[in-house]
Amino acid sequence: MSGTLTSDDISVFIVNYRTPDLLERAALSFRNFYPDVEMTIVDNGSNDRSADVINKLVSSNPVKTKKMMLEKNYFHGPAMDTAIRASTKEAAFFLDTDTETYRSGFLEQMLAELDGDERVYGIGRVDRVNRRGFATENGSETILISAYMMLKRSVYMILPPFIHHGMPTLENFSNARTRGFVLINFDIDAYIRHAGRGTASRFGYGLGFRGKLDYLLNKVGI
Repeated sequence: MSGTLTSDDISVFIVNYRTPDLLERAALSFRNFYPDVEMTIVDNGSNDRSADVINKLVSSNPVKTKKMMLEKNYFHGPAMDTAIRASTKEAAFFLDTDTETYRSGFLEQMLAELDGDERVYGIGRVDRVNRRGFATENGSETILISAYMMLKRSVYMILPPFIHHGMPTLENFSNARTRGFVLINFDIDAYIRHAGRGTASRFGYGLGFRGKLDYLLNKVGI
């Protein structure tokens, strides 16, 4: 694969749930620097003015902007999974709604890293978490922050899918490491600001008892 991927092989995915104000800023700030890259906006059954914002974004760039309107809230992980499975592009770049792009040049650099070694699965901001998905310096698991990461679709398709979880990528990245794939750290914060918890701060994670149990077990070190 080395040396074969171009910007035409990238699709950008933004998953939205009832944050039209954040979505508009994230999409437009990205488009300021990358007007010709394919973008798919995935709406998780918002049933609010998100539809108006999405339609405006699509109509402003109808050739390169698509929409995927899900009938209900499947939550972030399953929506990301739905998007990447529907794509035909090899490079998948995920962008959260609570981001703002302020410099160009990152997609080109990330694509070169992704394309440089067949063992590379993803590139972005690397973090360490424990087996329950909670961040810790000595965590046993290596993950990418999903708010601004690039993945190889062909590798994703042979791994466990992203799921509804506080860390929806955890099992996927863990399995990738077991199979010998690697994640590459990239200073994405030099190009994109990520506020964090843009949707979760308004609506939570929707994990119910399972989320509370994971939190308590993590606190006691189990």
